[in-house]
Amino acid sequence: MKIALAGKGGVGKTSLTSWLADWLARNGKDVWMVDADTALSLGQASGVDQNALPVPLIRREDLVRERIHAGGFLNLNPDVDDLPESLAMELPVTGAPVDGVTPGRKRLLVMGAVTNAGGGCACDANALLKALLAHIVMDRSAWVLVDLEAGVEHLGRGTVAHVDGLIVVSEPSMRSLQTGAEIGRMAGDLGLHNQILVLNRHGHGDPPALDGLPGWSVSIPPLAGLMDRQMTDPSVLDLPEQDRVDAIARRIIDRLQAG
Repeated sequence: MKIALAGKGGVGKTSLTSWLADWLARNGKDVWMVDADTALSLGQASGVDQNALPVPLIRREDLVRERIHAGGFLNLNPDVDDLPESLAMELPVTGAPVDGVTPGRKRLLVMGAVTNAGGGCACDANALLKALLAHIVMDRSAWVLVDLEAGVEHLGRGTVAHVDGLIVVSEPSMRSLQTGAEIGRMAGDLGLHNQILVLNRHGHGDPPALDGLPGWSVSIPPLAGLMDRQMTDPSVLDLPEQDRVDAIARRIIDRLQAG
């Protein structure tokens, strides 16, 4: 199953991506985690030291030249079949696996977003990122979780058609929910209608009826264990509230699989 996560910056979609990936791996699934956000913090949220993370693909000028300018010609449909295995970082599975289940694998691809490219034209790097993202979503049989920026348009119309579900992550604030509604509308226009709204740090009450906001929602309450840790440790895994987080992950995955 291929799942994209999007939302306004700082709402917790990277944390949720990390929780879902670890829960899936503990349940025996092989998972590709794609960090396609500007912040590039999915690895750290998953317990990896920042200095151990690979250079984001958006900054790999050598690969951009090799794949986009191979043979001296501009190639906007480069061959990227070999890149996931060569660029991915293997991540440890945190916590005990489900009884009787062999844990799956967690592999992280640090891609970045076009806005990370720095000065000058990012067209070449953008072409490589889009090609790799399309390949991992369309041609891989394992579970794929893509941590996006606020929009979904950079998935591309063809790639969105192969995503099985969208998780719109929001805080319980009108600005954040309005961004989520815009994301939902945009995804719907591209044909992606299997959507879930996740309200992070939400205590009680139903979300407002905004046009475009996914109709089914699940809330994640404020987690004291996460708040106690945030100033000293970027990892969001192995929390005191892990059982609660796991139950939420199960609800989200079950709902997306039901369509």
